[in-house]
Amino acid sequence: MTDFEQLYKQYFKDVYRFVWSLCRDPAIAEEITQETFFKALHGIDQYKGTCKLNVWLCQIAKHTYFSYSAKQKRFVAHDSTEASSAYNLEAAMMDKEEALRIHKVLHGLEEPYKEVFTLRVFGELTFAQISRIFEKTESWSRVTFHRAKRKVQDRLKEV
Repeated sequence: MTDFEQLYKQYFKDVYRFVWSLCRDPAIAEEITQETFFKALHGIDQYKGTCKLNVWLCQIAKHTYFSYSAKQKRFVAHDSTEASSAYNLEAAMMDKEEALRIHKVLHGLEEPYKEVFTLRVFGELTFAQISRIFEKTESWSRVTFHRAKRKVQDRLKEV
């Protein structure tokens, strides 16, 4: 058994559960998890060891899922009628602008605040799940999230 096969067996369930928590669809979770390990295999030289391997894999999974989700939204947008598109476009622009502001603030946030906030808000993970990913206590997850939230709120006021 190769080292990568061993990693796959060891972390598959963790990554799958994380992706499932994002999409709530077993088929999509399976597909994204497979894509995650494919990307990890081809990008293993980019793993610097600054975080735990399961955190690195979940980061890849998160980005893979968000890319997949964005592609699905573009596909659905092309199928809508012009009248409803005009109305939805205006609302989406407002939401996208706000989302862009938040993502810019998040991008500048230091770790672990950025990852914990992202997992909690966008990944909809529980504090218990976040604590398992970081191998910390649930209390640590709660405190880190609330500190991250405060940092985001403070920085949004500045932007």
